[in-house]
Amino acid sequence: MSLRFYDTRARQVRDFVPLREGCVSLYLCGATVQAPPHIGHIRSGVSFDILRRWLTYRGYRVVFCRNVTDIDDKILRVAAAEGVQWWEVSERNQRAFTRAYDVLGCLPPTVEPRATGHVPEMIELMRRLIERGHAYPAEDGSGDVYFDVASYPKYGSLSNQRVDEMRAAEDGDARAKRDPRDFALWKGARPGEPSWPTPWGPGRPGWHLECSAMATKYLGPTFDIHGGGVDLVFPHHENEAAQSNAAGDGFARYWLHNGMLTTGGEKMSKSLGNSLLIPEVIRRVRPVELRYYLGQAHYRSNLDYTEESLREAATAYQRFENFLVRVNEIAGPVPEGVPVPEEFAAALDDDLGVPQALAVAHSHVREGNSALAEGGKERAVEIAGRLRAMLAVLGLDPLSPQWAGSEDSGLRDVVDSLVSVVLEQRQAARARKDYATADQLRDQLAAAGIAVEDTPEGPRWELKRD
Repeated sequence: MSLRFYDTRARQVRDFVPLREGCVSLYLCGATVQAPPHIGHIRSGVSFDILRRWLTYRGYRVVFCRNVTDIDDKILRVAAAEGVQWWEVSERNQRAFTRAYDVLGCLPPTVEPRATGHVPEMIELMRRLIERGHAYPAEDGSGDVYFDVASYPKYGSLSNQRVDEMRAAEDGDARAKRDPRDFALWKGARPGEPSWPTPWGPGRPGWHLECSAMATKYLGPTFDIHGGGVDLVFPHHENEAAQSNAAGDGFARYWLHNGMLTTGGEKMSKSLGNSLLIPEVIRRVRPVELRYYLGQAHYRSNLDYTEESLREAATAYQRFENFLVRVNEIAGPVPEGVPVPEEFAAALDDDLGVPQALAVAHSHVREGNSALAEGGKERAVEIAGRLRAMLAVLGLDPLSPQWAGSEDSGLRDVVDSLVSVVLEQRQAARARKDYATADQLRDQLAAAGIAVEDTPEGPRWELKRD
């Protein structure tokens, strides 16, 4: 089965054919770093990490560009409110985003450009647009440069909107716009703000211009996939597509958008006061369990956050983990690198159907547990190998170095030594048929959060999780 994705511009699922054989160029709108990330921000990172992993599994070399918007109206407002330099705000929050991506197992991008490092490319793009009659510098000498929406008949095609029904562009003061819907490519210098020199006067880049310049710098004038949250379709991605296409670039051939993570049906935001910062959430569940939660739904669907749904996701992940750890301990090492089942591959080939793929994975856990119960160790190892391959594609392999050490390994060694002493005492009590003492020792371990399972190979233990 060929890969198929829902293309926002086409508004339908399309067969995916990359521009270059064996290689996929992928651009993801990354963070605007005015604040540390909440789980709504990182959902996009997890969704497109799964996409990248699947493309790699399918044999493609993926060139993945994820940008950082490090200069923006919001960043300047935060800096002014705190009385610090704008770059201090950008730097600390970019580090927070990097930590969040890393802790949730997102592979690092091939390149992660910052907007402020690409002003020359932005100037060249504006020059091309002005020469083609699609942009104009403000006539009031402010240094603003605007995109002329009326000059581009296809404007609105990505978001499926009519220009005459659009409201004015919300990108700052309209000091010299020909049309209220024209959007700023460049914002002329204002007192106290950072600025860079251009032929039209000093100033700073507009948000939309930044992404077009960085995408084409690293992926070329035409590339395969442009991704981001559905909230970016308009105006951000619409404006990116318009300015790049109007300048003569093919730009993105496929547009993929992930759904929102909401709380109570509302988009997560600082203004709602319901943001869930990554460090806070991973105190309640482990990072791998949060990754499972954020990636379990279809990437295009909205995901409404509740504490109960987070706990349910953690429990679901632990079923994978418990089975693989058990097989690894009592039936032999679980192999790596085996092919994934065909039904799992078919699910991900069809617009990255993660829910259907996870259903296949959970069916393997049930089948594997039955094999263990019947004494079929070889069969259990075979099933566990396929399960591990599936989870590796999703970035969830419990036996991988990333997650095998998700609990402090040194602490676990100490706990293992202490629990082993208690289990030896329990075994001795059972050997002398002192079952009351054996049960009491088991109950004491349970009260301490340690579950004991008696197996033909002897007792094994694991930490219980709420």
